[in-house]
Amino acid sequence: MQVWRLFPARFRETAFTGVGGLYAARRWNHLGTPMVYCATSPALAALEFFVNLEPNEAPDDLLLAEAAIPDDLVEQLDLSLLPAGWRELNSLACRDLGSGWAASGRSVALQVPSAVVEGDWNLLLNPRHVDFNRIKLISPKPFRYDERMFR
Repeated sequence: MQVWRLFPARFRETAFTGVGGLYAARRWNHLGTPMVYCATSPALAALEFFVNLEPNEAPDDLLLAEAAIPDDLVEQLDLSLLPAGWRELNSLACRDLGSGWAASGRSVALQVPSAVVEGDWNLLLNPRHVDFNRIKLISPKPFRYDERMFR
């Protein structure tokens, strides 16, 4: 499975380490849980990043990285496990679910629904999993948003 991750160039060396989860809680992780968020397409990666930007802030230092994940490392979230209101910001139930998955070590990647684009998918990567090194990272390329998105 191919996945993509968009990030500022200053995080090039740490983009796939999950270090951000040590300093910030997000939709699927509690503070202190290393996790790498990826998307199943470059377009979704761009939208997932875009929704977190300040208005009229057009970053000029972004990189888009691609990774190849062997299918046997990917687990798909059973959608019946999604908590009510999972799309709400700061859902503790989502954080419990994602952090619990990471702690379990069941799989390297967990496919979860995108809150940004209904019907699309993100992948959470567990950098502490013993098979994480089986993910093939492809060198990132510069990425720029179309300037019309910031008018």
